[in-house]
Amino acid sequence: MGARRDLIREGDEPKSVFLVLDGWACRYKQLPDGRRQIVGLFIPGDICDLNVYILKEMDHSIGAITNLKVAEIGRDDFEQLMQANPRVMQALFWDELVTVSVQREWTLNVGQRTAYERISHLFVELFLRLKAVGLADGNSCDLPLTQVDIADASGLTAVHVNRTLQELRKEGLIELQGRKLVIPDLTALKNAALFNDNYLHLNREGAHLDAND
Repeated sequence: MGARRDLIREGDEPKSVFLVLDGWACRYKQLPDGRRQIVGLFIPGDICDLNVYILKEMDHSIGAITNLKVAEIGRDDFEQLMQANPRVMQALFWDELVTVSVQREWTLNVGQRTAYERISHLFVELFLRLKAVGLADGNSCDLPLTQVDIADASGLTAVHVNRTLQELRKEGLIELQGRKLVIPDLTALKNAALFNDNYLHLNREGAHLDAND
């Protein structure tokens, strides 16, 4: 699928679960006048809405940010997979709980953090998520988000995002090189964001399957 196209739209009937294989996507809500709020970001390895096919219609949209490759898993196949593989089912339940945890953190971002803290927090979160799946390179990672995307994800205007990015660059907390984000000092950026990574549950027990499983 090409960039900036919808995978599924609000009001559509969901019949499958989508697994992101390559590219970035977002979950978003849109007002009738076109204003958009991004409420979640998907990177490779993420499932777009576990069990969403239970709903009669979508209450949000999922759109491609970059060129996107997904695996579409039908309801019967998905349910059979979970029933036949208890460890897979456990992993999917864990994924759903972490998704809700991330949503709580995003609500805190919009409700309490400053623009400086929100954008810093978003960058740290994305870097850690990409690092966890082997998609970070040292202190850098892909960042295909536009300033409008960042604004829509952080509840800010694009102008405010631009000013904040300039401030973060000036202080040496980030470098933006095309579609790459470089974080010279991750601890410093975490401090700027008031970041506590416990909500990502990256060090959960059983994060990696035992060799005999």
